[in-house]
Amino acid sequence: MIPIMNPKQQLESVQDEVMKDFKDVLASGQYILGENVDELEASIARRLGVRHAIGVGSGTDALILTLHAYGIGVGDEVITTPFSFFATAAAISRVGAIPVFADVDEKTFNIDPQEIHKHITSKTKAIIPVHLFGQPAKMDAINQIAETFNLIVIEDACQAFGATFKEQAVGNLGDAACFSFFPTKNLGAIGDGGMITTSDDDVAHHIRKLRVHGSQKKYYHEEIGYNSRLDEVQAAILRTSLKYIDRWNRKRQVLASRYYWELKDVPTIQPPQQLEYVTHVYHLYCLKSLAREQIIEHLAKHNIHTGIYYPRCIHLQHAYKDLGYDLGDFPIAELLSEQLFAIPLYPHLSFEDQDVVISALKNFEVSN
Repeated sequence: MIPIMNPKQQLESVQDEVMKDFKDVLASGQYILGENVDELEASIARRLGVRHAIGVGSGTDALILTLHAYGIGVGDEVITTPFSFFATAAAISRVGAIPVFADVDEKTFNIDPQEIHKHITSKTKAIIPVHLFGQPAKMDAINQIAETFNLIVIEDACQAFGATFKEQAVGNLGDAACFSFFPTKNLGAIGDGGMITTSDDDVAHHIRKLRVHGSQKKYYHEEIGYNSRLDEVQAAILRTSLKYIDRWNRKRQVLASRYYWELKDVPTIQPPQQLEYVTHVYHLYCLKSLAREQIIEHLAKHNIHTGIYYPRCIHLQHAYKDLGYDLGDFPIAELLSEQLFAIPLYPHLSFEDQDVVISALKNFEVSN
């Protein structure tokens, strides 16, 4: 089976370094918030051009702690996309705020800035754009809206480490940004992990307290915080992987380009479109098709793994039935949930295996 992603193979390519990292951490006796976390935070802050990077327990925690640190809570509204992983909206709910959805752009799958305008009220406090599948949202337009209405912008960059928007790094495009190091991400660990980036000194200071139960001094707690700390093993592995992330992302881009030029004229599918002024890092490569289910079945017969991202929009999830959304409220997002599917793309996918995928897609015929 040609897998849709292969984090095991990615880490195996740097296995000797990773094993040394693990042994060094084991020998150090410091397993939580130690030297590796400090150095990873400093490296990522330098790379992105921000003053602060704060390691936390997961990408979801990164969103929750950031919202909390900005004082967003009960009764506040936060505008985001209905077409993302559930955690984007769940983090808003977890701090007591209300997720308000705005439809997406059919070409990029990201939140449409023009739709954001329609949902701003006196209760709106923030916007969370998601850089879905590795392509940055239209941040200049989003930031202009935020400036006009005095709103906080928090990037959900969990799928987009290494991407850029008009030559500026994702993670340095809003007031703060949140990354995930889940194993399948472009920059992945061997467990959960996350990072928050910001140049706001006060917010960074607050987040550092929140991640250790609201404490600056051990056993003295200024507020109710969280237990959300990046561990040393994950940080050490991420430090090693950070040295290779640009190489890995370039390979993703080469593979994505091969897919595009080989598949752009295939009548049953539509490849994703990349904006001219962004660097897309292709966390996932998703095709659009009216014959999705038939194609998935066809590819499975050729031992090709696929995935559906995402089969149900967030506003239609049972957990959000009380918000009162209905089918048809966000037609573009709902259309994507019915038509998009991902095909194999990862740094160590061989051209030979990719050609198998391409050939299978070209040979597919819609059955009546």
